[in-house]
Amino acid sequence: MKGWYLEKGPESDVVISSRIRLARNFKDVPFPFKMKREDGKKILMGAKKAILKEGKENSDFEFIDLQQLNPIKKQILVEKHLISPNLAESQFESGLIVSSDEKVSVMINEEDHLRIQCIFPGMQLNSALEICSNIDGVFEESIDFAFDENYGYLTCCPTNIGTGMRASAMLHLPALTMTGYIKNILEACGKLGITVRGLYGENTEALGNMFQISNQVTLGQTEEEILTNINNIAKQVIDQERILRNELHKQNPFRFEDRIYRSLGLLSNSRIMSSEESFRLLSDVRLGVDMGIISNIDIKNLNEILISIQPASLQETFGRPLEPDERDIKRAELIRNRLTGSNS
Repeated sequence: MKGWYLEKGPESDVVISSRIRLARNFKDVPFPFKMKREDGKKILMGAKKAILKEGKENSDFEFIDLQQLNPIKKQILVEKHLISPNLAESQFESGLIVSSDEKVSVMINEEDHLRIQCIFPGMQLNSALEICSNIDGVFEESIDFAFDENYGYLTCCPTNIGTGMRASAMLHLPALTMTGYIKNILEACGKLGITVRGLYGENTEALGNMFQISNQVTLGQTEEEILTNINNIAKQVIDQERILRNELHKQNPFRFEDRIYRSLGLLSNSRIMSSEESFRLLSDVRLGVDMGIISNIDIKNLNEILISIQPASLQETFGRPLEPDERDIKRAELIRNRLTGSNS
């Protein structure tokens, strides 16, 4: 298995990942919702030609024709955060360009012609922006993007006009959730122009106490201003989460640690496990690892488990379609084996 989630980044006790996404559209080609199939094919060919150049440093990129993938293969890409749920469901001409380490991916013909994104482990928005900007520059060598001197990059959704950039951080916030303070955080973020979403972005749940914070609009702000705002707000949330973790542990260490070890016990011994329950229990175990309460489990192992236990990835691991009840059985089996180091 490969991917950004197998590495450990800065502030990784709270920040799971950082992501920069740039929305771009070809000049003189209708936006995807108005395109004809010939237009879609033109975008696919133009994107492939621009990025998959021989002799370039970016030659380790691969193009994937999403229309040639079965639903399970598409859903695996969603579970790895390489494409959006909307793109996975699209019946239109669509594709993906992805780097060998899966840190960089380019969605083709989603809401915009191109969605260039870079995901790094931990709090590394600046590094992610640098890579994204480099890829953007490669595209601009051969593609004229829709751009207006007054408004900036033109996009399908008005909230993306301007820089076309979304900066987001995926945060693990169990203490804020346990104490109920997460509601205050969500309200404060809204007033500051920050959107808080679930695990897979818009209209998704915050499974396993994981929340994605990102800028709401891109017009009227530079990339640096957006980045500074997200970094500053994330830092405040991270600090609050750490303070509450320590306070909860200090108030009643036996009860706090008992919750963590009970969750570990269930994960290590259960024979049936739903997605929702596994995410909740893994959140407790992650908290224990991050606080040094559990010392014999690597956080990278937990990240890998989080990807592997999701429905499509689970079916890929076991090599066949699984009914919902059987998925719960196989999920429990996979978790037990990964936590105990068994390959059986």
